[in-house]
Amino acid sequence: MAGFSSGFLGRDLAVDLGTANTLVYERGRGIVLNEPSVVAINQNTGGIVAVGAEAKRMVGRTPGNIVAIRPLKDGVIADFDTTERMLRYFIQKVHKRRFLAKPRVVVCVPSGITGVEQRAVKDAGYAAGARKVYIIEEPMAAAIGAGLPIHEPTGNMIVDIGGGTTEVAVISLGGVVTSLSIRTGGDELDDALIQFVKKEYSLMLGERTAEEIKTTVGTAFPTPDETSAELRGRDLVTGLPRTIVVTAEEIRRAFDEPLTRIVDAVKTTLDRTPPELCGDIMDRGIVLTGGGALLKGLDERLRHETGMPVIIAEQPLNCVVIGSGKCVEEFEALQQVLISEPRG
Repeated sequence: MAGFSSGFLGRDLAVDLGTANTLVYERGRGIVLNEPSVVAINQNTGGIVAVGAEAKRMVGRTPGNIVAIRPLKDGVIADFDTTERMLRYFIQKVHKRRFLAKPRVVVCVPSGITGVEQRAVKDAGYAAGARKVYIIEEPMAAAIGAGLPIHEPTGNMIVDIGGGTTEVAVISLGGVVTSLSIRTGGDELDDALIQFVKKEYSLMLGERTAEEIKTTVGTAFPTPDETSAELRGRDLVTGLPRTIVVTAEEIRRAFDEPLTRIVDAVKTTLDRTPPELCGDIMDRGIVLTGGGALLKGLDERLRHETGMPVIIAEQPLNCVVIGSGKCVEEFEALQQVLISEPRG
């Protein structure tokens, strides 16, 4: 019987519903799912062809009647129906045992989200089979996941760079003192690269190629051992496939605009931070989380532009889901950081 009851308790979930990837954390088990937030739909029947990793492989490679959709844009739900179906698919993939009680679910949202967008997230959670949906703001979840002492009266600065948004927040005493959410993230870097290559070389790149180049060759600050990359795409003049070679320096130039926006968001937040807390951040440093933290040289660039120490969290990609997962594990202790009802 004991085994049954622990299974019963172990059902609460935390979901990091990200623009690029969705991660699910199950109470007592840790991260149980990490898949791209992509759904492939057959337009003739409206049926789902594939979800997650399988659907991502189809992006840019589908026949006319199948479309690969990313239902979240800029960290918020752009396509409610598809998000709900994707969420239900992921929750059911984690929970094979349907007959047990419905789970409580903690979902992460960007801090700049409106009441209406919050409502959409909650409704999607309930429609996907949750008993109760709680919401936590991403920078708070990222700070908990990165192991920052958020309950102490000291300033902690977190910069969470996701696929669709960048969240900058200063946290003290278990609450957000000041925060800024901008809709610039990893996707925008991919997009900037596509536009750059189109303009400079009249070559059309695919989304997946752009993402691959960003992760392998992309840099945010000059490094000594820079490499160049071969890019394959379609020539816009002849319409035929063509390969070009671009240097890391050119790729960095392509990234310049979105990266400047991210750096400016950090500067603006520092500007709004009370002086006492600024002193704390000077001592402890700015903590980077999210996929963007993996961009080579971004920590250097922030250090260079703000004069503050910059630290990359241990598992930057998982901080948000681990932080939300801690809320599920220590529900009573961390309940004050959750938003249980939408604001306005």
